Amino acid sequence: MKIYFKSFSELTNLEIFEIFRVRTQVFIVEQNCPYQDIDEIDKTCLHVFMKNESGEVVAYSRVFNRLLDKKISQIGRVLTTVRGENLGYKIFDQAIKVALDELDAEKIYIEAQVYAIDFYKKFGFEVVSEEFLEDDIPHVRMELKKSKVD
Repeated sequence: MKIYFKSFSELTNLEIFEIFRVRTQVFIVEQNCPYQDIDEIDKTCLHVFMKNESGEVVAYSRVFNRLLDKKISQIGRVLTTVRGENLGYKIFDQAIKVALDELDAEKIYIEAQVYAIDFYKKFGFEVVSEEFLEDDIPHVRMELKKSKVD
């Protein structure tokens, strides 16, 4: 499976459909969490994704620069629909590379669901906040400084 990263304007209609379909499947249906998933960030971020042989998106994340500080990138909407093939590691590793190489980030910021803290720590992320609720799901803020990646 190949990993792609594209701006919104570079996505095909089918890729946009697939991205929004899997995000709805994972974040709204599976997590039973009704919220506005599609937002203005989708139009300005880089979409990082993997497709299977049938063209279905099986792993996804989005990367964007934070408005207040262009040297801080944020990764969000990290998901996989296939378990047991390390797609989560592959897509998140690529999202980090996109943030560092394409967006020239000095620091990467995420809002991680608490159950996934150990996953993100494997990439060098550190918890930088107390636990908080986002759409009734426990989260923490985590950061990775570029100096820890080099």
